[in-house]
Amino acid sequence: MIAWFVLTLLIALSVFAILLYNVLVKKRQMVEEGWSGIDVQLKRRANLIPNLVETVKGYASHEQETLDAVTQLRTQVGSLPKDDVAGRAKAEGQLSQALGRLFAVAEAYPDLKASQNFSDLHQSLDDIEDAIQMARRYYNGAVRGLNVAVESFPSNLIANQFKFEKAEYFEIEDEADRAVPTVQF
Repeated sequence: MIAWFVLTLLIALSVFAILLYNVLVKKRQMVEEGWSGIDVQLKRRANLIPNLVETVKGYASHEQETLDAVTQLRTQVGSLPKDDVAGRAKAEGQLSQALGRLFAVAEAYPDLKASQNFSDLHQSLDDIEDAIQMARRYYNGAVRGLNVAVESFPSNLIANQFKFEKAEYFEIEDEADRAVPTVQF
C-alpha cells in the first residue's frame, strides 16, 4: 500500500514538474516573440529614416549636423547585436531624440512642412512609433510573466534546474532620452 502511495506521489510530482517546465518554455517563447515584434518595427523605422533625411536635406541643407546625427545613430542601432536589449533600448532612445530634433528643425521650414512627401513620411513614422510602443508593451508584459515564473516558488526550482533566466525589459533608462528635445535657432 505504501509503495502505491509513493509511486502515485512520484508520478504526480513528475507531471507537475513537466507542466511547470512547459509553462516556462511557453513564457520564454512569448518573450522571444515579443522581441521579434519590436525588432520588426525598429527595422521599419530604420528603413524609413533615409527617405526622411533626404527629404529634409532638400529643404534644409544647412541643418547638416542634425541630419548627420540621425544618420549616424541609425547606423549605430543597426550595428548592435539583435539580442542586446539594453544596448538597443539606449540607442533607440537616442535615435528617437534625434528624430525629434529633426522634426523640430522641419518646423522652421514652411515649404518642407507643406510637402506631401514629408507629410507622408512623418505620418508613417508616427504610425511606426505607435507600433513600436505596442510591441514594447507586449514584450515587457511577456518579460514580466517569464521573470515572475523564474523567481516564484515552485517554478523557480524547475527554472534553476533547466537554466531558465530572467529577461531584460526594453525601457529607456536615461532620463534625458525621455525629455522633449529642445532646439534653438
